[in-house]
Amino acid sequence: MKTLQHSGLLLFMILVSGCVKNALEKTPADNIKTAKQSAQAASPVGDVVGKVTVGYQGWFSAAGDGSPVNSWGHTNLEMWPDTREYTSTYSGTPFSQGGVAQPGYTGNLGNGQPARMFSSYDQSTVNVHFRWMQENGIDCAALQRFANEITPGSTIKAQRDGMATRVRNASETYGRKFYIMYDVSGWGNLAAVKTDWTNTIAGTLNLLSSPAYAHQNGKPVVSVYGLGYASHPSSVAEALDLINFFKAQGCYVIGSVPGQWRTGTGDSKAGFTDAYKAFNMISGWAVGRAVDGNYNAWVTGDRDFCNANNMDYQPCAYPGTAFYNTNGSASPKNQFPRNHGNFLWAQFATFRNAGVQSVYIAMFDELNEATSIFKVAEDASMIPAGKYFLTLDADGVHVSSDFYLRLVNDGGKMLKGLIPYTTTVPTPFVVGNSGGSGVTFYQDSNYGGAAGQALPAGNYTLAQLAALGVPNDWASSVRVPAGRTVIMYGDDNFSGPSWTLTADTPDFTTLSGNANDKVSSVRVQ
Repeated sequence: MKTLQHSGLLLFMILVSGCVKNALEKTPADNIKTAKQSAQAASPVGDVVGKVTVGYQGWFSAAGDGSPVNSWGHTNLEMWPDTREYTSTYSGTPFSQGGVAQPGYTGNLGNGQPARMFSSYDQSTVNVHFRWMQENGIDCAALQRFANEITPGSTIKAQRDGMATRVRNASETYGRKFYIMYDVSGWGNLAAVKTDWTNTIAGTLNLLSSPAYAHQNGKPVVSVYGLGYASHPSSVAEALDLINFFKAQGCYVIGSVPGQWRTGTGDSKAGFTDAYKAFNMISGWAVGRAVDGNYNAWVTGDRDFCNANNMDYQPCAYPGTAFYNTNGSASPKNQFPRNHGNFLWAQFATFRNAGVQSVYIAMFDELNEATSIFKVAEDASMIPAGKYFLTLDADGVHVSSDFYLRLVNDGGKMLKGLIPYTTTVPTPFVVGNSGGSGVTFYQDSNYGGAAGQALPAGNYTLAQLAALGVPNDWASSVRVPAGRTVIMYGDDNFSGPSWTLTADTPDFTTLSGNANDKVSSVRVQ
């Protein structure tokens, strides 16, 4: 988990929503072109240069998921996931982890459905995530690998190794790229990272042989987060030793560094410039960051430094963040508001104005600090009843659970020059079925009442439907995404009267023979 960064300086949130937006709106198109020309990367477009990369935690586990730890993990959630498209979910009782009280995965959501959580260790879960990446123009995922979790023979290392294999499988299946991103922020023994890379990543797991492993300039990509932070014990010499080790292995090395890396102030150690300049690409961490001056000056300053030193630049963007459920009153609710996409879009606009074409999104699945861009609860109907979780409508505007995936898709297109530059969010708040490519049944007509889990393509018997929140003789309406065909049957095992649907159907009583409360099995094609 990358920690929030605080200082007494002007809040980053204010900058991107205020002075940056105003500055961008005053920038003529010819100035944008000039900025783009001055920001040419040191490297050609590859798997990370000129691409949209997301940080991927993959760290949620559940009791009964069959993983090496086989217990609940990282469930101090700030946001609640939209679980409608997962084929495996879990329930459990309250527990304590690291002194932090965890929510119990029991009881119901506000819409009456059971409160259940996915496990990242299920291959089906990772597949859903990488399908979402494919559907929303996300090119690459940086799999987080924590240096304090790679001790040979440990259970947690077995967990992380298993996740790496699952990410590899999903990347290959859905045509995405991935690379390893070491988080050394809580670890001083950098030699352990070298051993892990040699013996596990390039050794037993053999990840570099995957056609999906990211390469830049013909070299396998690796990233390191945590070097140079004022709180990290490593010296310049130790940092250079690790960076040069990876280069000797033939790697292209990305530094995920303190936001104030260039000035050597604030969150960055002073005198660390030689280490920073040794990276092939720099990505200054932004989550929770406060800066003096405006955001545009920060980005262009980093860009110019990288250009002058023949380095590539990958600025970090995030949708907003909060940590109330873990820290309580020490972290305000909705601390850096998303403002229905305006906060994140202002960052994309700043990057485009500066001619930057690469971006690192923090994060894809980080529910704990509310930086996740994947599908999460839209409103109180989708979170455990009576509990506090930050929902997407917190600022009074309803957006669909996939809104931030779609916004990142549009932001990536703008950075790549595929859509025009704009300071206004172009992404609709809601488009079609917010359940994505899954078919969603509803208890009442007009998509009212309780909703079942979104059903991907497949065949569903009476028992399978019931397990996914669609009881026998229960459904009265259905959302059918474009390109899907649904065949509903009046009896179990795909028998009895049937109805074939290819579009949203708000009232089953209008179907021939009246299908209301008569669905017992379903085929989704």
